[in-house]
Amino acid sequence: MGETRKILVTSALPYANGSIHIGHLVEYIQTDIWVRFQKMMKADCHYMCADDTHGTPIMLSARARGLAPEEVIAEMHRHHLQDFTDFHIEFDNYYTTHSPENRELAEFIYGKLKEGGHIVEKEIEQAWCPHDLLFLPDRLIRGTCPRCGAQDQYGDSCEVCSATYSPTELIDARCSLCGTAPVRKSSLHYFFQLSNFQDRLGAWLDAGHVQEDMVAKIREWFDEGLRDWDISRDAPYFGFKIPGTEDKYFYVWLDAPIGYMASTMNWCRTSGRTFDEFWRSDDTEIVHFIGKDIVYFHTLFWPAMLMGAGFKPPHRVCIHGFLTVNGEKMSKSRGTFVSARTYLDHLDPEALRYYYAAKLGARMEDLNLSLDDFVARVNADIGNQFINLGSRVMSFLGKKLDGRLGTVDADGDALLKEIEEAGQDVLDLYEAREFNKVVRKVMALAHTANQYVANQAPWSAIKEDPEKARSICTAGVNAFAKLSVMLKPILPVLTGKIDQLLRRTDVTFQDIQNRLENREVEAFEPIFTKLEMEQVDKMIEASKPVLVEAPPEYQVDPLTDTVDFDGFAKVDLRVARVLKAEEIPEAAKLLRLTLDLGPLGKRTIFAGIKQSHKPEELVGRSIVVVANLAPRKMKFGVSEGMLLAAGPGGSDVFLLGVEEGAKPGMKVG
Repeated sequence: MGETRKILVTSALPYANGSIHIGHLVEYIQTDIWVRFQKMMKADCHYMCADDTHGTPIMLSARARGLAPEEVIAEMHRHHLQDFTDFHIEFDNYYTTHSPENRELAEFIYGKLKEGGHIVEKEIEQAWCPHDLLFLPDRLIRGTCPRCGAQDQYGDSCEVCSATYSPTELIDARCSLCGTAPVRKSSLHYFFQLSNFQDRLGAWLDAGHVQEDMVAKIREWFDEGLRDWDISRDAPYFGFKIPGTEDKYFYVWLDAPIGYMASTMNWCRTSGRTFDEFWRSDDTEIVHFIGKDIVYFHTLFWPAMLMGAGFKPPHRVCIHGFLTVNGEKMSKSRGTFVSARTYLDHLDPEALRYYYAAKLGARMEDLNLSLDDFVARVNADIGNQFINLGSRVMSFLGKKLDGRLGTVDADGDALLKEIEEAGQDVLDLYEAREFNKVVRKVMALAHTANQYVANQAPWSAIKEDPEKARSICTAGVNAFAKLSVMLKPILPVLTGKIDQLLRRTDVTFQDIQNRLENREVEAFEPIFTKLEMEQVDKMIEASKPVLVEAPPEYQVDPLTDTVDFDGFAKVDLRVARVLKAEEIPEAAKLLRLTLDLGPLGKRTIFAGIKQSHKPEELVGRSIVVVANLAPRKMKFGVSEGMLLAAGPGGSDVFLLGVEEGAKPGMKVG
């Protein structure tokens, strides 16, 4: 017997400032399938993850809600973990980067890099928002990519061409909070000298630790020259203070991947295992699953940090593409930006697990969720092929042959040998992350098994030879049982129900080779419900923005109705400062705004702008509102005004701005 394979697996840490959506789930489902496969192979495999909890957005979100950042991240941690659990994603530990272990490890790694001469100080110019009076982190700056010209990109990296850059390089930059063009302001920062590791990183890359289709792209960054990386941020900031400083904090991207290690350390302290056996031993494979937007961090910065601090770099980095829906980028206005919870409110989570698996290969390619195909594929494959096989033979066996299996004859043996021989191919495909090929092979085998049952026709054979019919059903049940094992990493709950029907426990891949004969099985009962397009339509409708209509007296037919000057003059437009912005749990597309109108006092209004504005972006911002609009009773309270905005809708809604220095309550116009 060889030694047990040791594997530590991670997925990228979800940010604690938003809900999980179906785009995120591509990665976690992919990872979970691979981890379940490894555990069925009896590998010593453990899946670690955590919430990514630091940074300015968390701080601003907490401030907008009148909460401490710790309260916000604790709440989101509960929501994230519940969503993952309900999609049958099983972590060995799901932790947080705001933890004593993460602080300890971040300070240790920083100290080692500093000792090694890899940290330097530089006086730099940063983007400073003169309106919000703070240095803007990368994710609070939007503009045009200086490399490829893509618009509306973040201040640190481009989602289109994957380039990384300084926020000051961004073209036509603007503050995401208020839309103000930032100015430059000097500050002392700490930099990690990535170029010191160019040779070691090159050797690591040459050793095949990154999937082949991404190596050429990473080599381009080497050719451009590896640049120093700013690992510090100025106060105010929610995170860990850099040792020896008063107002400098570790950049979230420094301590976020360290969260993989912190989650491991936390788990080790309760499981009797040692941290070093995972992060310092060559006997353990460290495997990261990530999206293509964070390749630079995970294939350059992260392994270099580990090398410089005396830890082992990842054994493998597995990179996937983005999700599109119906061939287009997910859209809030079209209702295709679907949260995990909204999906769960309408559809079976294993249907999405199966469809993603049917699309996922080992290459870095985008995955398209075609909603029509989703319904058709799940129903055809799982319902008409796989479950149909088990239903027809087990139901017949229970009704006509006392639910007892017999032995397999020559024809049945030939069928089962074909499936058994395919078993190793299926395992090899799982290992290679070629889940789409696993699905195709298993469904082809299910089709063959269904043809066998149809051709052998036990319902006819029973008239002359009941034991012949029993033998046919025994082969069919065994085929169903073996295919169920092959699909177990993808469909753990459905195949668990099948195990109960077959009266088997502790299923491993060895059961592909085992046969069930001369024993009783349970009477078959419905365990799968086909999808209906109506369910999908309801999910999409529930994901669309909530549009708040103006009261009837303010609705105008542009073709027939006009407003004279005296009527228009009655509209009282005023400057309002946003004091508070909140999401409404019962109506996720609405925001509740608390406004300061100066001498007119405070007002509460409801606005359907969540698809275009995050609550934390609005706090402190000056906007224009209709101050003399009659209060309107809504489902969620009384709205005491209306804000002014323009745009085509969806994510493209722009609030009417005011000049800097305008005081709350001032008249506009």
